[in-house]
Amino acid sequence: MFSKTCEYGIRATIYIADESKNGKKTGIKAIARQIDSPEAFTAKILQTLVKHKIIASSKGPSGGFYIPEESLSQMKLVEIVSAIDGDGVYTHCALGLNGCVRDTPCPLHDEFQHIRDDMENMLRSIFITDIAHDLHASQNAL
Repeated sequence: MFSKTCEYGIRATIYIADESKNGKKTGIKAIARQIDSPEAFTAKILQTLVKHKIIASSKGPSGGFYIPEESLSQMKLVEIVSAIDGDGVYTHCALGLNGCVRDTPCPLHDEFQHIRDDMENMLRSIFITDIAHDLHASQNAL
């Protein structure tokens, strides 16, 4: 459903949120290790997240990536998906056809539109901190 980049971005943001909740900043090596992603790839993802103001970074001996406290409790999953994958996940054809639009729909267009709408509503309703909390409670690893 999401690109691999988006999946890693979600996982990185959840990890950073969890660390930020405890007042910690975390470095790229720890993030890459936690989400099982190459450091260079992780760096590009984090750069995108910083650019879209989903996460923040600071340099220096006590630097690292974090989510400011005022943003932590308000951040929703849709923000990460939009920053990395854009709105195509809600608009692109299920069959990948270029000409599939409302006026000239593919055979799956109407059925898939309900799925896309449900997914967008779900992403808009889920807070990152809730995901982090639920992952801890279930003992699932990122």
